[in-house]
Amino acid sequence: MNAPAISIDALRDAIAQTRESLAQGGAALRAAYEAHPRTATVLKGRARLVDEAIVRLWQICGMPADAALVAVGGYGRGELFPCSDVDLLILLPAPAAGDLQARLSTLVGALWDVGLEIGHSVRTVEECLDAAAQDITVQTNLLEARLLTGDAPLFADFSARYREMLDVRAFFKAKQLEQEQRYARYNDTPYSLEPNCKESPGGLRDLQMLGWISRAAGLGRSWRDLARRRLITGEEASDLRSVERFLQHLRIRLHYLTGRAEDRLLFDHQEKLARILGIEATAAKRASEVLMQRYYLIAKKVTQINTILLQNYGTEIFPDRGGPAIVINPRFQAVRELLDIRHEQVFEQHPSALLECFLILQQRSELKGMTARTLRALWLARKQINAAYRANPANRALFLEILQQKRGIVHEFRRMNQYGILSRYLPPWRRIIGQMQHDLFHVYTVDQHILMVLRNVRRFTMGEHAHEYPLMTRLMLGFERHWLLYVAALFHDIAKGRGGDHSRLGMVDAREFCEQHGLAAEDTDLVIWLVEHHLTMSHVAQKEDTSDPEVVGRFARTVGSERRLTALYLLTHADIRGTSPKVWNGWKGKLLEDLFFATQRLLRGATPQQALGLDDRQEDARRLLRFHGLRPGTEDALWEQLDAVYFMRHSPEEIAWHTRVLYYRTDADEAVVKARVAEDEDGIQVMVFTRDQADLFVRLTGFFGRMGFSILDAKVHTTRHGYALDSFMLQSAGHDAHYRDVVILIEHELTERLNRPDAPVERPAEGRLSRQVRHFPITPQVSIRADDAGRHYILSLTAADRPGLLFGVAEVLARYGISVQTAKIATLGERVEDTFLLNGGGLSQDAQVVRIERELLDRLQV
Repeated sequence: MNAPAISIDALRDAIAQTRESLAQGGAALRAAYEAHPRTATVLKGRARLVDEAIVRLWQICGMPADAALVAVGGYGRGELFPCSDVDLLILLPAPAAGDLQARLSTLVGALWDVGLEIGHSVRTVEECLDAAAQDITVQTNLLEARLLTGDAPLFADFSARYREMLDVRAFFKAKQLEQEQRYARYNDTPYSLEPNCKESPGGLRDLQMLGWISRAAGLGRSWRDLARRRLITGEEASDLRSVERFLQHLRIRLHYLTGRAEDRLLFDHQEKLARILGIEATAAKRASEVLMQRYYLIAKKVTQINTILLQNYGTEIFPDRGGPAIVINPRFQAVRELLDIRHEQVFEQHPSALLECFLILQQRSELKGMTARTLRALWLARKQINAAYRANPANRALFLEILQQKRGIVHEFRRMNQYGILSRYLPPWRRIIGQMQHDLFHVYTVDQHILMVLRNVRRFTMGEHAHEYPLMTRLMLGFERHWLLYVAALFHDIAKGRGGDHSRLGMVDAREFCEQHGLAAEDTDLVIWLVEHHLTMSHVAQKEDTSDPEVVGRFARTVGSERRLTALYLLTHADIRGTSPKVWNGWKGKLLEDLFFATQRLLRGATPQQALGLDDRQEDARRLLRFHGLRPGTEDALWEQLDAVYFMRHSPEEIAWHTRVLYYRTDADEAVVKARVAEDEDGIQVMVFTRDQADLFVRLTGFFGRMGFSILDAKVHTTRHGYALDSFMLQSAGHDAHYRDVVILIEHELTERLNRPDAPVERPAEGRLSRQVRHFPITPQVSIRADDAGRHYILSLTAADRPGLLFGVAEVLARYGISVQTAKIATLGERVEDTFLLNGGGLSQDAQVVRIERELLDRLQV
């Protein structure tokens, strides 16, 4: 018999009443929670509120009696965060058709109309089982299915058949792989400065995954159940309840604060959350930093227990895996491919074993980690590492041996940090655990940044990464005692957050370590020097004119030897890559590489001119021109108009490219613009050749700004016969441009504008400041100083990045008649540190310089 027709008026009234009921109920839940913050008030209360609303609409829509409405996912568990999606399964005895399809469409529309974010599926039992077999996400959602209303026998049949098809072993393996992939998306660390409290390592998802596996394997439905089965201790069960409540509170507060399903602890929210949670600032830390350090401790505990519990699950689910214990030595054995202590008092009776266990893991590749009881014992025994322990020569030798192993260095240092061993052995390390960095380009806490740098240095030794870092790998393999770079990496930022110059303060810690561990004098000097100068090479490469022989000569005198140069180059490369996935690009790599080779030639006895490779560059450029079919002498007409500075500032490949485009147009009446995608496809190179004209640099920066590009590098050159030959490296502000699609557009549009020099200068659109800058403002700094030779002036500026910034600078300089010779644009996250080589404009007059500086500061102020 057909169901009665849906009354449109009744449905409209039901939707209005339900929407009102949800709003009033939600407001009451929030008021109750804020009066007495208990997570169940919100999580269980909202689930019940939504249950009533959905069942009511189901009934109004006249859904058939042989269908079932099922809550799945977190909603099936009976928990809903304030703004979470509502996951539903509409279970049918047969595929929907005709009138039922129309009713389903009406129901789903009504659910959206009342303000619920619905995720739904409509399936038969067989379709559910097929989907679950193919997709672990579907299988997991169905694991916590809960009947809301409808045909109970149909739901019971589904539940029974689902349990029959559930392969617990396959489910366990799939969830482990899923966790590994999720961790990889967050760079395998909970210690991001803006973590996701749900998805990041150490977040709620880790706890939910433990619950899913436990439920699938029939091991229990609560932490207390797991403790009764001795899968965790009573203390660990209590810890899990505590950390789960903290993370739930945090997520509830985030949803209420933002009014949406926001799970990221963004800078925008951290200070407000701290205030809401009653966390106050200390003399040394903002309230937001206190909150985040608490969060990191919670995340650390979650990942520790997650590791232990997954191992114990594996023992329960795979009881037949592995064989008898294999004795390694009197203290350790191998059990199921894991390192295990031979008795509970190993670390108390043999304290050196606290370091020895990490060494064994490095030396025995068949071991995949430590058993749960070993990890527990390690954590509990960590406080045995004290001053006497650190002074023991045997323990010092063990620590150095860990640093010198052929494999497992990064894994074991991460494990040492996770279980409190590293901070006990290196006391300065304690002060950087969870230490936030407010410089807008680091995205990790200080301790995690250091471990990322260690990882990067380590990768230079590994063949599987040689394709990524061919030069680094070659240099590293030829570097004697390369483990010294690991020591330098550990100490390069260890003094951050203490106040003062962290490079100088870190030297003291590095010296103490090296001397206590008996390093040779020359090795000690190298490590200390690297810690002191770990920022020097990036500063010179990105902010100074490395085509100036004096700049390279001064850097070479600072370095002093080729061994130091190689070590600093490797550490600098690793350091920049370890700040943030977004900070590194091929252009920065090229700057460092050019400085490295120029300095290397100088240290090997070349003259400054030879070190910069003027003759070699010209010869290499000629070879490239011959390769492209240009006859000898073709380049002469253009090259006669170019001075040595041009050849020193451009690579042979750039020189050859310019020559191929211009050799027959050296006296062109119209502008010549050519663009191409950079070799690493992470930007666009643009060459402009035109008769020199007023405000040219302003016009170019305005055009690129309107096109939505950031200028990474600018080389401005005037030929002997009065033409501008300028080169730019551009990058999309969003880092997601399809560069090949805009090359022709740039060439056409810019040529047209340059051929109309009387046309008004285009101003780029004003853009909004990023949210990071709003929370961590940067005070602009401007400095104009004469170079050592007194021929040019160097403008250095630091400011918060924003669209149109470079145009504003160029406009001020043009107003004073100042010519820009080169521009080095260093963008470090949301911070720019730009350097310009200038001449003209009365820069020799102090009063004029002050006026220019003041006007620039006004333009940079946000």
